[in-house]
Amino acid sequence: MTSTSRSLQELLSLKGKTVFITGGAGHLGTAMCEALAELGANVVIASRDKTKSSAVADAVSERFGVRASAVQLDITSPDDLEKVFALVEKEYGSLDILVNNAWSGKKNSFESISLDDWRYDIDVCLNGVFYTVKKAFPYLKKSKGVIVNIASMYGHVAPDYRMYAGTDHANPPSYGAAKAGVIQLTKYLASFLAPHGIRVNAISPGPFPFSDIVKNEEFIGALKAKTMLNRIGSPEDLKGPVALLCSDAAGYMTGQNICVDGGWTAW
Repeated sequence: MTSTSRSLQELLSLKGKTVFITGGAGHLGTAMCEALAELGANVVIASRDKTKSSAVADAVSERFGVRASAVQLDITSPDDLEKVFALVEKEYGSLDILVNNAWSGKKNSFESISLDDWRYDIDVCLNGVFYTVKKAFPYLKKSKGVIVNIASMYGHVAPDYRMYAGTDHANPPSYGAAKAGVIQLTKYLASFLAPHGIRVNAISPGPFPFSDIVKNEEFIGALKAKTMLNRIGSPEDLKGPVALLCSDAAGYMTGQNICVDGGWTAW
């Protein structure tokens, strides 16, 4: 008897698909670009720093033999987004996958954060996701596409204030509030975009500290101790989850949020 079901390799393939990823040249974004390109997707990397994103695009294209390009973008500008998505369709023919990964915020504590800092953080981290999806929707509707939003474990749980005492590190209240909003927005979009064949999921990374934090061994030790696996995350730890959610291997998944946090939020 001949099976008509697709192989896992076929389900995971993104050959011929076009991915648009915001913040794709960053700490976590680069690894996600690599994962999706390895599966055959063409990649458009959006960033405020076009020089940096162009370098990543060139490296991805050379390594995986796919088309990759960079665009300069401010995700808080609906006009910029509208122009960029029109350009993507013109250059690549379609938009199939949107990964909302861009983030920028003021590293404040509750006591130091100003009203302007709060507004800025929410505008980038939450409003920017909404603006991006809103402007991408006409194109994703055509392709019956996929949206993956990058949230955070701090959209689920509060930071432990004791970890920050006596350090130069801070966790602003705006960050977790925005990421919690992203998780709920993901569920809303999954419901209301389902009639158009669009799947919407989220990934909530745990402790994936940047290089300046990694140098603080005591703080890193505290982060490790909060996880079941007793280690911090590496960017490649996100390759599998983003590959799954962007591909047909997750064809029956929508409205979900996957925590990639070493077990942090499970105990």
